[in-house]
Amino acid sequence: MPSETSLKNLDLTLLAQRLGRLCKQQDVEVTAAESCTGGGIASAITEVAGSSAYFTTGYVTYANAAKTRLLGVPETTLADHGAVSKEVVKAMVIGACRESGAGLAVAVSGVAGPDGGSDAKPVGTVWLAWGDTASQEAECFHFPGDRSAVREQAVRQALVGLVARLNAREKASKTN
Repeated sequence: MPSETSLKNLDLTLLAQRLGRLCKQQDVEVTAAESCTGGGIASAITEVAGSSAYFTTGYVTYANAAKTRLLGVPETTLADHGAVSKEVVKAMVIGACRESGAGLAVAVSGVAGPDGGSDAKPVGTVWLAWGDTASQEAECFHFPGDRSAVREQAVRQALVGLVARLNAREKASKTN
């Protein structure tokens, strides 16, 4: 089983294939709530034949209004913290799981560039969260490169995080 470090070096198709095997083994459906990646996570997952068995719904919520309307992200959370924040991606995970019925979600919001950055959130700042309706973990990344590179790194990290969480679930179930 690859470590999280070695997962970061795998191409997107291999990561998506690993994700699919784990989802099938654990009978887990996943969903993605995306902003800056614009559907890239869903695209990577559905590149794998048979992915409809574990990925049935994805959300591209590029605009704040879509985050609120489709995922139930509170307008006050967006106003208080901004779309590129831990609070928003955690709320996106909750909403994606609630609306889709999936047992595991990834959410992403970031500044892919070339414009839109600030001193507090420069281009390349990306928040990712993983979890379900009960528990979410979020992490901030600062990816280098142009818009395309930032988006690709965010997609890869999203898949790495999903695989890592399913690996941890598998390991925990074997010790119980």
